[in-house]
Parts: sequence; C-alpha cells; structure tokens
Amino acid sequence: MEFSSSIYGAIAFFLLFYYYLQWSKPKTNKEKAPPEAGGARPFTGHLHLMRGDSTTQLPHIKLAALADKYGPIFTIRLGVRRAVVVSSAELAKELFTTCDVAVSYRPQFRAAKHLSHDFATFGFAPYGAYWRQIRKLISVELLSTRRVELLSHVRVSEISQSITELYKLWDEKKDSSGKVLVDMKQWFGELTLNVVLKMETRRCRKVFREFFHLAGVFVPADALPYLGWLDLGGYEKRMKEIAKELDGIVGGWLAEHREKEYSGEDKPQDFMDVLLSTVRGSDFQVKYDNDTIIKSTCETLISSSVDTTTVMLVWALSLLLNHPHILKKVQKELDDQVGKNRQVTESDLNNLPYLHAIVKEALRLYPAAPLSGVRMFAEDTTLGNYQIPKGTWVLVNLWKIQRDPRIYSENPLEFIPERFLETHKNLDVKGSNFEFIPFGAGRRICPGLNFGQEMLHLALASLLQSFEFSTVADERVDMKETFGMTNSKATPLDVLAAPRLAPELY
Repeated sequence: MEFSSSIYGAIAFFLLFYYYLQWSKPKTNKEKAPPEAGGARPFTGHLHLMRGDSTTQLPHIKLAALADKYGPIFTIRLGVRRAVVVSSAELAKELFTTCDVAVSYRPQFRAAKHLSHDFATFGFAPYGAYWRQIRKLISVELLSTRRVELLSHVRVSEISQSITELYKLWDEKKDSSGKVLVDMKQWFGELTLNVVLKMETRRCRKVFREFFHLAGVFVPADALPYLGWLDLGGYEKRMKEIAKELDGIVGGWLAEHREKEYSGEDKPQDFMDVLLSTVRGSDFQVKYDNDTIIKSTCETLISSSVDTTTVMLVWALSLLLNHPHILKKVQKELDDQVGKNRQVTESDLNNLPYLHAIVKEALRLYPAAPLSGVRMFAEDTTLGNYQIPKGTWVLVNLWKIQRDPRIYSENPLEFIPERFLETHKNLDVKGSNFEFIPFGAGRRICPGLNFGQEMLHLALASLLQSFEFSTVADERVDMKETFGMTNSKATPLDVLAAPRLAPELY
C-alpha cells in the first residue's frame, strides 16, 4: 500500500509535535541522574541497541560495552521511554533489596497484552493482589521444593523414556562408526515439554518456539506508542494469531484433564492435574475466570520451566563438547560415584559436585535471560545515589555482571567449572548472591527455579552417563546466540551419540 505525500507530511508533523511534548516536560536534575549513553538518534533514542540481528549486535553485549564506558548504571532512551541499565552486583543488590517493591512492576508491553490473556500470566501480571495470589499458587502448590519432589515420578519417567528412545534411534540408524547423528536442541525441547505435560510435541514445539520468540520481541510501539496503530513489522497481528493457537492447545489439555478427572481414571498426577484442583479451591477475586487463570498459569509453567531448562541444557552440552577434557572428567565422576551397572538417580545428585559446578558455570556464562525481565519504577527512587523518576524502566545486565573480572578474576570469559568448587563454591542460584543471579532476584525471581534445577541436573547426568558425545569431524560447536525472551543457541546442536552402558540398562 502506498501513502500520499500529504499523509507522510501529517505523520511527520505528528511525530515532531509528540516528540516536542515529551521532551519539553520537566526533567530530573541532571546532576542527580545517571549518565546518559551517547549515540541517541532523533525520535527513537537508543532503540537501535535493542535489535538482535547478529551476535555482535545482541543487546546485552552492546549494553555491556556501554557499561565499560559509562559505568555500572547509565540511562538510555527507548523512544519516549527512559530506562536505566544496571551492570554491577552491588547495584543489583540495592535494586533487588532496598528498591525491590518499587521495581516489582512490569511495563505493559504489547507482547504481554496479546500473549498473556490480557496480563493474566504471572510473569506479565501487574504487581498487586492478583499477582500475589498467583505467586502463592505457583511457589507453594506447583513449583515448591515439596511439590517438585512429589512429582519426581513424572520427571524420572520422562527422562528415562527419552534416554531409551535415543538408544533405539542409535540402534536403528547408527553409521559404520557406531554413532548416530542427533539434533539435541530438538531432543531437549521434547524432553522438557513432556515433563510438564504430555502433548502433541511436534505441533506444540512449533507454536511454543514462536511464542518464546514473540514474547521477547521489542515492538516499536512499546517505545513509540503513537505508532501503535501502524503495527510496524506486523508483530502484533502475529502475536494475536499465536495467542489464539496457543489458547486452543492449552484449552485442549485442560479439557482432557477434566475428562480424566470426571471419569475417575487412576493415573499419576502431572502439573495440570494439580493446577485444576488448586484453582478450583481458590477464590480469585479478579476479572479473569478460572479457565483463563489455569491456561495462563500453565503457560507460565512452560515459559519459566520448559524454555529456560531447554536453553540451559543446550548451552551446557555445547560447552562440554567444546571442552572435551571437562566432558571426560564429569563422566569419570559419574562412573566413580554411580558406576555403569545402573542408571543415575536423583538420590545420586548430591554426590556429583563436579556436575553441579558445570551447571553453575553454564548458567554464569549463558544466563537464560541475559537482561533479566524488564521492570519499571512505580515511584521516584534513589539507586546508586542517583535519582530515578517514576515510570523509568530498568534492565539488569546479568550477562555483564556474571562475567565481571572483579568477581571472577580467573579468566572470566572462559568455561572453568572448577571455580565453583574453589573460589566461588558458596554461591548458589537462589537470588541472594548478587554476583550470580541467573534466575533473577527479588519478588520477581523465576518461579521455575526449583523445577529447573532438578531437571537440569538429572537430565544432564542421565545423558552423560548413558552416551558418549562428539561433534561431526570434531568441529567446535557454534556458540552464536539469538535474542528473544530467552538466550537460545542460534544454530542446531547436531552431535554424534553412542551408548556407553550395557544394552539392558536402556
């Protein structure tokens, strides 16, 4: 469709007028404001920094470079919005403790509106009574340590079945060297989806992959709201389409579980069964009906547990393949502690410190959400002796913090799991060690932390005990990242696999 010159002129005039109104408003005292990064463009400000079209241009990497120039806290302009970028453990601690209530709010992004049942999903819901009820539902009933333990049969069964299927694939398709080529990105994705809920994997994987991508898209209208009617890039149209398709999928699961419940069928419970019984007994005094709450919470489980876990399993195996001496060392630990006459179990995990160190080091170098989730100051606040006005967005660059040479002095960019057995052995992922917060911190910490940790360790241990892995022609794994809701590997993880246990153990 072509626009006439008069329409272009009207749009340009409107943009200029709106821009003038926004920037003619009284500003915070510049002496008390964080430094503003250079390179802002007319109208869009630093919006170009949020593009993620190549590895060298990924937002967390560009913002890390700006932190080296402007310091651990600085300001950027995203269209008409102002955002502060936090890049040090000290400021992250202040933000997630002293300022935590003030920054427990989320901006109302277009993606959140369209993909989360109008902000019903926990991760995007506004801070308030409903959010607190859902947090309690998730943290106490669904993903608490106790619940994760009670549902361990689902996790153990699915991991065991996936290992068996991988062995069958090897048995049927191994080449003359006794190895089979496997896309481990796909394998990990199917495994983690099935642990949360049994599903039509192929269709669901495609829909959820696009859901995760769109949820991380920075729509221009979020920064330039006066352009919302244009739907630049067609993102909002696609978000609505995916939301409708996803609603149908999750609605189908809900109907199946209700039918199982009504029939009295005696089967082991999964997360959806627990969710159904819990929501039925709760009083949510909000505008959402129970079905919407169930579907949105189910999507929270998948986004906070499945995608994050899949991403981290892919990065962990990729790092091990690029460091074969570390791969051999962790397999030796498994052989020494578990042996090769039985499969590893969850009770063995506490006896595998090197495996735990590998998982931590992978989380340090490749946090699933390198910029954490965007938050917004709900009131005027002081952070790092700077005045931050109400409405300012905040980005915490976990990728930068977790590679800080002041903290990780020994080759901070290198994969060295031993650091978590020696100099940093007391760090955990629960959000209280602010130099290492791969799951975030404060009230908005990732609700899938407990589930993710159990899945990461058991799945990785089972896989490494059961199979030998190598790359085609011993090439290094491509470690390019993509930009989205999670920090996914940009390319497939094609590996050669061969069993290392006796056939009867599969």
